[in-house]
Formats: sequence, C-alpha cells, structure tokens
Amino acid sequence: MFNSTTAKTLFKNSEKFRDPLLTADGKERAVVGLTRLRTIWFNTGSLCNITCKNCYMGSSPTNDALIYLKLSHVIKYLEDISEQELPVEEIAFTGGEPFMNKEFTEMMNESLSRGFRVLVLTNAMKPLQHHQEQLRSLKDRYGDALALRVSVDHYTLEGHEKIRGAGTWAQMMEGLQWLSINGFNLNVAGRICFGEPEAEARLGYGEFFRRESINIDEEDRSRLVLFPEMDVDIDVPEITVGCWDILGIRPETIMCASSRMIVHKKGAKNPVIVPCTLLPYDAAFELGNELSKSASNVRLNHPHCAKFCVLGGASCSP
Repeated sequence: MFNSTTAKTLFKNSEKFRDPLLTADGKERAVVGLTRLRTIWFNTGSLCNITCKNCYMGSSPTNDALIYLKLSHVIKYLEDISEQELPVEEIAFTGGEPFMNKEFTEMMNESLSRGFRVLVLTNAMKPLQHHQEQLRSLKDRYGDALALRVSVDHYTLEGHEKIRGAGTWAQMMEGLQWLSINGFNLNVAGRICFGEPEAEARLGYGEFFRRESINIDEEDRSRLVLFPEMDVDIDVPEITVGCWDILGIRPETIMCASSRMIVHKKGAKNPVIVPCTLLPYDAAFELGNELSKSASNVRLNHPHCAKFCVLGGASCSP
C-alpha cells in the first residue's frame, strides 16, 4: 500500500527533507504562510480506475489509503466556511478519480448550490461517462460555475499511454470530446515530459485541440495547465529562506498560501486538513480537522514543495 512511510523512502538523497527547520546543509528552511484561504480541496478518495506512471500519490484500483470522503463531511466543512465567514471562493475536488465516489455528484451539487465555483480534476474515462446525465443537469443549473479539468498527459496517444497505460487514450478522448461538444467549462492538465520545452508542448497541444475540435486556447495558462514531471527518483534541491529572492518568487504565490485540502485516511475516525493536493499522506503536514485552526505556516519540507511548486512554478488551483 502507498502511504506516508512509503513516500519517505522513495527519494534518492535520504539526508534531505528530514529536519522541518533546517535543510541538509544547515540553512533555514523556507516557510509559506496562509495569506488568504481562497480554495478548499476535497480528496474524494485515493482509489482510481487506472494506475499512472509517476502518480504523485500512487492512486490505483487498489490504493485505499485515503478512503472515500462522505457527503456529510463535505457539508460540514461547507457549513464551517459559511459560519466562520471564511473568504473561500472555490471548492475543488481531486482523487484518485472523483467520479468513483458514489456520493460525488451530490458533493458537487451541494457546493454549487451554496454559491461556490467548483473545479473537478478527472481522467474523463468511464467513471465520469457514467454520470453524463447528472453532469448535464448541473451544467444547466449552474453553467460555467462548474469547471472540469481533464488529465491529458501528452498530446499524442503514444505519450499519454506511456504514462497512463494501454487503452487509456480512446476512453479519455470519448469523455473529453463529450464535455467539449456539450459546452462545459473545460480545461486540460498536461505534463511537461519527454524532455520537450514548454513552448513546444503548448504548440503540440494546440494542434491536438484544433484537430479534435476541443475548444481550448493552448496559450491560456488557466485552460491548459502544464505540470512538471513528478518522478520521485529525480533528486531536487531544498528551498531555503534565501531562495525567494534568488529565484524571484514570492511565497504568497505558492499553493499552500491560499488553499487547504481535506482527506480521510484509512483507519482514522475523522478527516484531517493538509496544506495542499500534493501532500495527502504525510502526518507531519496534518493541520488538525478544523478549518479555523488550519492556518499554521507550512515549512517546505518535502520534495514536491521544491520540484512542483517552487521550481516548477505549478499550482493545482487556478
């Protein structure tokens, strides 16, 4: 089973990312504070219908380290947002594959009905396709307040299936084209991999979108989100407080400055809050189970913090 203990053994340099306060060479580790809680993520469960190469959280048909979140949990946190008058604008859902959770469409409806924008990360395969009627109904009621981000790991069948497995392209295309034809608020998440520069990748996705009549502008970074490769075998540097000025990056632009995610770990009585989508397992990043008490500073003591957020310049939130 993929869990936090497994994750800690995956990285090449075992001396790095050990001390929450100091890097391996004794420098003060970078910290990100919560500046404005804009997005609440819900991880609906780590089970997925496929197993992808280099999935950052090891989602698969057998990984139930994060059990299915319940509708009652989502409602509780939505009510907390209202009662505490938190400045949350967006509710986002990820997995695993969210559409495998039997209560998921009700979670979307509950969030939309309370006036939030909703973002769903999905592979657009059979689990989504089994819910077309419910999705049409939500779109009719809430329009572009519902956005779906489809994972297309490469703009070629060969590249996509190298990561997602044989036979995944055709199913993904069926879901992607259905969403586009039916006018959903649609965007795509890809990966910058195979050694190609971002400009070349965007050009390739643009040609793919036009060829397949997918209504997405590849130059719009909110519509085509390109993530760095998440290979855990690649050694990455640690981020110190001095890196902000060196890199020209402001800590308030990092995902954990404006988001929190709710997960339900297997064996736990209640869900817990973590800083972002990339750290669902590690107990060191747990922030309790109350939104009002989850504003603690986040020390960037994980390889994903460095590779994905700081050096990769990526964020799951728009």
